[in-house]
Amino acid sequence: MEYVDLRSDTVTKPTPEMREAMARAEVGDDVYGEDPTVNSLQEMAAERLGKEAALFVASGTMGNLSSILAHCGRGDEVIVGDKAHTVLYEAGGISALGGVHSRQIPNQPDGSLAVDDIRQVIRSGDAHEPISRLVALENTHNRCGGAALSAEYTRLVGDLAHEHGLLLHIDGARIFNAAVALRVDARQLAAPADSVTFCLSKGLCAPVGSLVCGSKEFIARVHRVRKQLGGGMRQAGVLAAAGVVALQSMVERLADDHRRARLLAQGLAAIPGLALDPGTPKTNMLFCSLAEDVPLGAAQVAAALAQRGVRVGVVAPRRFRLVTHYWIGDDDVTHAVGAFREALS
Repeated sequence: MEYVDLRSDTVTKPTPEMREAMARAEVGDDVYGEDPTVNSLQEMAAERLGKEAALFVASGTMGNLSSILAHCGRGDEVIVGDKAHTVLYEAGGISALGGVHSRQIPNQPDGSLAVDDIRQVIRSGDAHEPISRLVALENTHNRCGGAALSAEYTRLVGDLAHEHGLLLHIDGARIFNAAVALRVDARQLAAPADSVTFCLSKGLCAPVGSLVCGSKEFIARVHRVRKQLGGGMRQAGVLAAAGVVALQSMVERLADDHRRARLLAQGLAAIPGLALDPGTPKTNMLFCSLAEDVPLGAAQVAAALAQRGVRVGVVAPRRFRLVTHYWIGDDDVTHAVGAFREALS
C-alpha cells in the first residue's frame, strides 16, 4: 500500500535530481578534507547562514551534540528550554558524553524562552554552582507546534548572552522553514548565534546529514568532536551531493509545505471530535487532539488511519502531530482529511 505519510518530514526520500547528483558526485576522502563535493556543500552552507565555515555531520543530533561539546567543558551549564529537542530527544548526550549540565527553563507557547527567565538563571560565578556557558534556542520549535523565532527575538537573546559572557547556539533543524514563514533571509535568523545547525534530511528532502555553522575556530573544534563521536566519513560526497541540490532548489518551495499544512488544518477543523491547537499550523506541522467525547485513543485512531493509507504521529494518548513535506500533494491532503473523517465517524 502507498501511504500518505504525515508522521514527519524526516520520511522524505531524495528527489530524482538528488539521485542523479549522488550518482555523478565527485568524491575524495573527507577525513583528509579532500572530498570536493563535501567541501562545496560546507562552503555553500556557511554562505547561506552568514558564517565563516561549516561542517557536514551525520545528523541533527550529532550537530547539536558536537556544537555543545565544542562550546562547553565538563561541569559547564547550557540554558535551554524544557521542550527542546536537545532535552527530550537526544538521549541525554550532552550530559552522558560531555558532562554538560542543562538548566531547563519553560518554553513559551511560541517556542521562545522568556528573556527575563534566561537572565534570572545565569549563574553568579559562585564556586558551588555550574558555570553558565551557553544559551540554546530551537528554530523552528518542534514541540511548540513548529513555531518560528523572529530575528528580533533572537537578537535580544544573543545580546543578553554576550553581555554576560555566554555564547548562543541555535538548533536550526528547520531554520529554512522559519525563514520562509517569516519572509526573511536565514542569515538574519542566524546572525546573533555563535553556532547554528540545520538539517538537510527533513523538509529539504536530502537522505542524510546536517550542517554545523560558525567561526573557523569553532568549526575546527567541532571537527575534533565529530571525530571523537565516530562521525568522520570518507567518500561522503555521495551524500553531500544531495545536500547541494537541497540548498539550491528545495528552500523556496518550503512555502508549498506550509500552504498544504494550512489546507490540512482547514479540513481537520471541520471534523467533529478533533480539536486543533490554537494558531496551528505555524509552518509545516500541526498538532491536534481528540475531543473528550471521542471514545477512542490516539493509537486506535492512528491504526484506523493506517488501514486507510494514512500515517500520522501519535505524540500523547489523545494527541497527534502531522507534518507536510515534498512528498505530500494537494490530493494527499484531501485523502488524509477523508480518512480522519471516516476513522472518527
